[in-house]
Formats: sequence, C-alpha cells, structure tokens
Amino acid sequence: MTLRNPPYTNPKPCKHLLDYKLKHGFNGYKSLQKCIRTTPNGRSSVEKPNTKIPSCSSCNGFQGRLYFCLVCSSISCLDHILMHTQFQNGHNIAIDLERAELYCIVCSDQVYDPDFDRAVMSKHMVDMPDVKDDIQSIGKRLCKRKRSVSGVQLVDLKKPQELVLMRDRRAKSCYPLGLRGLNNLGNTCFMNSVLQALLHAPPLRSYFLTNQHNRETCRKRSVNRLCLPCDIDSIFSAVFSGDRSPYSPAQFLYSWWQHSANLASYEQQDAHEFLISVLDGIHEKEDKIRNKKRENGDCQCIAHRVFSGMLRSDVTCMTCGFTSTTYDPCVDISLNLETSNYSAANVANKPVKPNEGSCTSSLLGCLDLFTRPEKLGSDQKLYCEKCRERQDSSKQLSIRRLPLVLCLHIKRFEHSLVRKMSRKIDSYLHFPFSLDMMPYLSSSIIRNRFGNRIFAFEGDESDMSTDFEVFAVVTHSGTLESGHYVTYLRLSDQWYKCDDAWITEVDEGIVRASQCYMMFYVQKMLYYKANENLSYLPISPKGEAFHPISGC
Repeated sequence: MTLRNPPYTNPKPCKHLLDYKLKHGFNGYKSLQKCIRTTPNGRSSVEKPNTKIPSCSSCNGFQGRLYFCLVCSSISCLDHILMHTQFQNGHNIAIDLERAELYCIVCSDQVYDPDFDRAVMSKHMVDMPDVKDDIQSIGKRLCKRKRSVSGVQLVDLKKPQELVLMRDRRAKSCYPLGLRGLNNLGNTCFMNSVLQALLHAPPLRSYFLTNQHNRETCRKRSVNRLCLPCDIDSIFSAVFSGDRSPYSPAQFLYSWWQHSANLASYEQQDAHEFLISVLDGIHEKEDKIRNKKRENGDCQCIAHRVFSGMLRSDVTCMTCGFTSTTYDPCVDISLNLETSNYSAANVANKPVKPNEGSCTSSLLGCLDLFTRPEKLGSDQKLYCEKCRERQDSSKQLSIRRLPLVLCLHIKRFEHSLVRKMSRKIDSYLHFPFSLDMMPYLSSSIIRNRFGNRIFAFEGDESDMSTDFEVFAVVTHSGTLESGHYVTYLRLSDQWYKCDDAWITEVDEGIVRASQCYMMFYVQKMLYYKANENLSYLPISPKGEAFHPISGC
C-alpha cells in the first residue's frame, strides 16, 4: 500500500558524493573542521594549515575560486580542478575555500550534504565570536542596573560548552520571536535573504500563521505532493516555533526547483528574480485552488493581495496633446539609479568608495526619476488616434494603486549591448525609514501636470494609505560575478542582520551604509500593529518557555 502523498525527503546528493562517503566516510569532514575559520560576521572559509596564501598546485595561481580536494588535500583553481580529477581517480569532491561549501568536480556544481552542514555548524558553535565579551558585558549590565542575580549561575569562561549555552539562552530570551537563521545550502544566500523578508512581511506572516493555507487540506486536494505555498507554510511554522537553531529550507528549495526548472542549480541566482518567481509560484497554486476573482477582476491569491499594485502609463502626443492611458498590475517597482557621475573604475566592475568618483543617490530621487516625463526616441514613435499617424510622444508613469507591502527594486546590474559588457553599480543609496508615497500617486502626478488645478480625478486615492515604514532591506556586496546577499530586518525599531545562519543585532548606521538592492515597505498602520503583536517569550515545540536573563 502506497501513500497518496508520501512524506518529503531531502533531495538525494549526487552519485559522486555518495561514492566518496561510502569509501571515506566522515574522515574528510572531521579533518577539515580544524581548517574552517569563522569571521566576526559569521561567514565561513577554509584555511589550509601552514599556508599563508593558498595557490593552485598546477599553475601557482591564487586569484579567483580555489578548491581543496577532500581526498588528497591539494588545491586547484577552477581551470585545473577538472584536470585533477581526471588524473586522480575518485578525487571528485572538493571544498570551495572561500565559502566552505561542497563542490562536485565532475558535476561542476555545488552540492548539499546535511552531514557536512552539521560539521560546519558545530565548528561555528565552538568558534563562536566574541562570546567572552558577551558574557562580560552581561555582567557589567547586571552590576550597573543592580538587578537581582538570584537564579543566574556563574559561567566558567574556560568551558566553551557553557559559553554557548549562555549565549543561546541570551539570544532566545532577548530577540523577537521569528528571528531564526537559514543555513546556506550551496550559494543560496539569494534565497535566504528574500525568505527572511517574506517571513517578516506582516500580512504574509498573519496569513500563514493563522493557518489560512492548510497543508493537510491542500494535500488532499492536489495529486502533486510538491506545493510551494505548503513549503512556505512549513518554513513559517519552523521559524516561529521558538527554536533558534539555524533552519535548512531544503524542502522549499527542491519545490522551487520544480517550479523554476531553468534556475534549478546550486549556482548563485538573482534575489529579485527569485522573489518574482516565488510570488508567481504562490499565485499559480492558489489560483488553481480558489479559482475566484473579485468583481473588479483582481486576483484573490495571497501573493497579489499583499504585493500587487497598479501602475498608470500616460503616453502623450507631442503634436496634438492627445493622451493614451493604460494600466498595468505590478508586484514590485524597479528603479533606476542616476549613473552620470560614475567613474571608469565603476564600469570595470570594481567597488568604488563614495569619495573616489561614485555618488550617493536617494530613494526619493529614484522615485522622482521613475515618475518623471520621458521623451520617447524617434524609433519609438507611437500611433496617435487623433492625428491618425505615428508621432513623437512622451511617456509618464505613476502609481494608480499602492499595495499593502511595497517592494522597491534598485537596478544595480546593467548590461550594455554596445560595449558588450556588464557592470554593477556600487553607489550608496540614502533611503528614509518612513516613506510618504503621496507625491507619486497618479492623482498627484496628473494635478501637477496641469498646474495643480483642482478638478475631479477618476477614482481619487484620497482613502488610500500612503504612509509606509521599512521593515526589510536586502543588500548585495561584492562584484557582478561573485557577491553575497544579506537581509536587514527592522523589528520594533531595532535592526537585525540576517546573514544566512547568523542573526546579529546592528545599529541603523550599518544598514544605511549597505548597498541596498531591494527594500520592503509596509503600510504604517500594519507595521505598528505587527510590532505590538511580537512576543519576546517564544514557546518551544516542547512547550517550555525561554525565560529572560536579568540584564538583557
């Protein structure tokens, strides 16, 4: 007898990884632990003992990606790693030195193994940075505030196990419910960064945590056991369970691969493209289940109810003044940065400091640029219904309807067909925590166009909430070819850095200095209502409350 919906199991690792583990077991993983180094921000890398600067054993090159063979411990560059496995039979599994991630040489792809993941995370716990400082700072606050110390045991700083437990208890008791790291499954920081933003979008969080997408009911309705909303629901349940240990969203990754087969690999993907793909996957599944639409034709799925807005496009004939208007739904708004002041170093895809040629843009300036009238080129002449011929025209965009959650995407990656090159724009972006979108609504834009005349505007947005608060910022550091995504979350006016498995508390200055790639704003009323409901006493799955420590 077979189950209609068999339980999910993690995707099987590649054959070469299985062969390696059958022959060598966990010896390679264990010996590698002493070479793993953790930076203060939680990033892992591998340093070969007695080697100051690692280099390829074939060409002595030390730039670019280097790989550490788990069988013979030799180091090879990307150009010579395949030659290594061809001459050394069975040497198929290596470690990316820069990222401390498994790499299959034969498959030419990152691979995920829970056993390796546990080996790296256990080294993380032993090498926990600044634990001693954390304990000492707790003691200072205890004395300063003259809090009661009854029930608080002294910690032996020479015993790392007690330090880890102390830091664990402090994190569990002081951080808001729902702050949980996500393990990197092999170049999946793009996925983790977007998931952190989605997990803390108040309307989305309310939907999934109130069981409005019931996994059991969904499985009974669908023959296909792979369901993206079900897997998102599982992540919500795990993250808000009270468990603070890093969570591995492998099941969700596998389901997303089935939905987006063209992106199914362990290669780095674009975070914005991933967001659009996930929202599309939720829409497709829920649209089939509900099969209902409102009277005005809007989709009822949770993705569109939360993220969907409406853009207005006015194309005006520059000869007769006739205006043609169209409306297009959108789940995000992509904004251009002004690039006129960027130096040649920027074009070469090298990070440039603000005082070395790059400029600082503002989000309000990007929104002004987005809603500014644009003259269409001579090759873009549009047919005028009044003139009855193609004429020069101008185009102006505005926002007809705002969503509950406003996603603003900054175009940092450019591709030039003329120069046949790509680049990343490393300019810093100043953005407000509180954002008033009134100047960018269609009613405001149209009235400004006609000299602020007072006239009746069809479908006036006077009852629309235009005040927003930022709650998540996805940033990108590094170059176009090799970069890293991190998310900053704003909960009760405190910022937290979500860097894959690591969650740290940061000042707002750190967030403002980062290279914003996507910003998530929510209507102000929803932001403050959501913060009122945040609990600082999470309950674990076993029903045991985490008790706060005096001085936290």
